[in-house]
This record gives sequence, C-alpha cells and structure tokens, in this order.
Amino acid sequence: MSAKTEVLTFPLFINGKWQQAASMGTFDVHNPATGDVVAEVAKGSAEDVDKAVQAAREAFDNTEWKNMGPQERSKVLYAISHQIAAHGEELCYLEAISSGGTVRRIGSNDILQMVDLFQTLAKFVERYEFSETLPSPPFPGPAHNFIWREPIGVCAAITPWNMPMLIAAWKIAPALAMGNTIVVKPASYTPLSTLKLAEIISKVVPPGIINVVTGSGAEVGEALISHKDVDKVAFTGSTEVGRRVMELSAATIKNTTLELGGKSPNIILEDADLDIALPGSLFGVFLHSGQLCESGTRLFVPDHLHDVIVEGLVQLASKIKPGNPLDPAADIGPVISKKQKESILSYIEAGKKEGATLVCGGGELAVPGCEGGHFIEPTIFTNVTNDMKIAREEIFGPVLCVIRYSELEEAIKMANDSIYGLAAGVWTKDVNKAYEVARKLQAGVVWINDWHMLRNDAPFGGYKQSGIGREMGKQSLDAYTQVKHVHTSMVPEIHRRSWYGLLFSE
Repeated sequence: MSAKTEVLTFPLFINGKWQQAASMGTFDVHNPATGDVVAEVAKGSAEDVDKAVQAAREAFDNTEWKNMGPQERSKVLYAISHQIAAHGEELCYLEAISSGGTVRRIGSNDILQMVDLFQTLAKFVERYEFSETLPSPPFPGPAHNFIWREPIGVCAAITPWNMPMLIAAWKIAPALAMGNTIVVKPASYTPLSTLKLAEIISKVVPPGIINVVTGSGAEVGEALISHKDVDKVAFTGSTEVGRRVMELSAATIKNTTLELGGKSPNIILEDADLDIALPGSLFGVFLHSGQLCESGTRLFVPDHLHDVIVEGLVQLASKIKPGNPLDPAADIGPVISKKQKESILSYIEAGKKEGATLVCGGGELAVPGCEGGHFIEPTIFTNVTNDMKIAREEIFGPVLCVIRYSELEEAIKMANDSIYGLAAGVWTKDVNKAYEVARKLQAGVVWINDWHMLRNDAPFGGYKQSGIGREMGKQSLDAYTQVKHVHTSMVPEIHRRSWYGLLFSE
C-alpha cells in the first residue's frame, strides 16, 4: 500500500461551522510514517480562543441545553455514538496518517471504544443522581435538604498526540453528558481526527456545544486555560506540562483534571503462566510503539526465571512487524516525530552508558516504502537497576527495562519507588496473591494477567505525579458537575429557630 496521501485542509471548528483563523495562518501536519505533509491546518491564536469560548458560553447559557432531562440527554449520547460508528472509516484514516497508529488497532479498538464510551455514559446518565434528598436531622431542627449536581459550564480540553480522538472523547463525552459545553485544543501533531470528530458530533448537538481551536500549546493552549470564562480544564499529557496547566489554572482557581505520565511497573510472579505473561508484557509496552502513558515499561522478574523470561521476550519481540500504519499487516507504526525519535534514541544511549545490557533492538528501523518515517526497533534492556535514568524517566517509546528481584516485597518496593503511579500489572496463577500485591501497589489501575484493559465503565487516572481526578466511569461524570446544597427550614416560629438565640438575647 502506498504511503502517499493527498494534502487535506482543515480550518477551525467554532460555533458549529468551519472558520478560518483570525491570522489566516496555517501549519503543516506530517505523516510520521513517511514525513509527507498530509494536511494544512488553521493556526489559531488567543483571538480564536476567545471566539470559541464565547460561542461555548452562549451555548451553555441556553437553558434548553444545560437543563435537558436525563432521558433526552441519553438519546443525544446514543445518537453521537451512531454518528461515530457511521464515520469510523474516515476517522480511522485521519488518525492513522497523523498519529502513526495502525489502522488495525484504531479500527478494531479506538473506534469501538469511542462508540462504547458514549453508549456507556448514555446508560449512566439515565440513572445518575442529579438530585439527592437528605434525611431530616433532629438538629438544628426540621428542614428539607437536598443536593443538586449541576453542569460546571464551559470546559477546556487539552489533548495529546498519541491517541488523540479517543482521549478527546474521554473529555467530550462526560462534559456533554452533564450539560456542559467544551472547547478542545488538540496536539499540533495530530489535530485531524479531533476536528472531524467535532464536526460529527455537531450533527447531533446545537452550535457552540463543541468547538476545536488548533495551534500551539504556548499560544492556544495557555490562552484557553487562562481564559476567564473557562470553568474547567481537563488535560492529558506529560507531568511537566501538567504542572504548567496547574499553574495557569490556579490564577482563577479552575476545576482541573490531569491525566499525566507514567513509568508503570509490571511484576511477573514465580508461578506465572509465561505463555501468557511474556506476550502480555510485550503488548503492555510495545503497543503503539510504546507511546502510551500507562505502558508497562518496568518489568520485574524473579532471579531464577530471569534468563528464561529474557530469552522468550527477545524471541517474541523479533516477530513484531513495524510497517506503514495504513497496512493492516503492520503490528506497530512509527513514533510521532523526528524529535521524539531522537529523544528515545538518547534514552537508549543513556541506558548503555549506565551499564544496562541491550539484548534486543536499540536503533532506527528502515521500513520499505516509508523511508522518511520515524521507526525505532522494539528495544529490551536487561541488567537494569531501578535507579537508572531509563527506569526513572518516561521514555514514551518502545523500550522495556527488565529488573531482577529476589523477594516479592522487594519487587513491590521498587515498583512503588517512582514519582508516578498510573498503572501496574501482576502475572500469577494465584489470584488471591495477585489481590494482595494489588493492594500494595500505588497505582490508579492494576491489571492482573493482562494489560491496557481500560473500561468505559471504570475510572482511569493516577496516584502521585501521574495526575489528579479520574476519566471514564461514573467518576468522570462527577468531575463535570458542580455540587449544590439546598436547605429549606420547616420551623415556622422564629423563636424556635436554632440560630435565633445565638444573636438575639430576648
């Protein structure tokens, strides 16, 4: 299959229609598999952000949208899911040519995950407790009390380049489900599928409910986060940038959700089924060429199984076929850019200098027909210690660090010895033992005999510097609401009010 693609054109998407940027400027989007320009995209600015936020604010102030009943809103979410399914092929193509994700993964996972996400939240909305009545307390006297959950308002979503439309959907779906409006700033490497997703959703919702402004993080992203009329910020990206998002949000005390980096530990116990654990561990780190925040990049193995495990990993890794993401036969695609490729290669060199042993991969990879692409071999290091740079920092590439342990408690201690706490995994035939280990691991999600199994009905997020808040699950709906307590006194006589004697001494 040819890697050549036509050059597409994408304006901004504001208030239900395509609009040119105020500056009339554009930037190029490249196919990381070939280096070819695949799209020209509008280069937004703070002026465009202001226009998008204003459209979102006006749409939110329309009480018909934010006060829509649960049954009707559920129907809207189902309608969006049907639109995504109907446009799945186009979304898959746009994602593949800009992110380097394989059509095999995007088509069989990401599109289905997005459809299921909107349908799952549609079910949640139908039975969500928007109002909760509290019991009448004996003190301070008879009263009617209830709690309302109301939409927050205008939400800002800042999304990454690795799985752009799926992660955008993690923010768009709960925001809309709770009656909010949203402005999305996708990563400049990968805005295409998010722009198309917004157009698809706009077929179902009123103008201004969803808006997309493309451009740099320094100009568009910071302007969006800092905007006085933005009520909530949801960000997915590196921990370093997450700190900046917190700093900007703090100026106006915005509600902020952060899903950040990871250096996830993966522990193989002595009784693990290696026929499952070995390919599962490689799936955990090499899917999408290691460019997933919850990748299992630190693999802890028992001393006496070390050599057997490493031999098996190397054999399996040699079978992984990098290729053009548009080719259904490709197992993995390129990394996102030349800059990212150079960063990964620098980590590999650092690992060698620190004394780790390179047993697999470690270099650039030539893929026929994709000579301008950014491919890196699946890479495995042994003799890694938990204090090495390659074991401490998020590489965001296809690099696995194998670390020995003698006792299980030692492995758990090393697993938790990290600034991150996004995901973790345990491989064993003893499920009760796995639960004991899971209790001790400091991570937002723990997989037992599996990896990357994120569910739309379960929360996802991290401990420590891996983030704040949760996405997906019912918890994601809570994150897009304000909580209001309403009290109505049922005591008619003024002298019987509990507070009267506190101020008036009659």
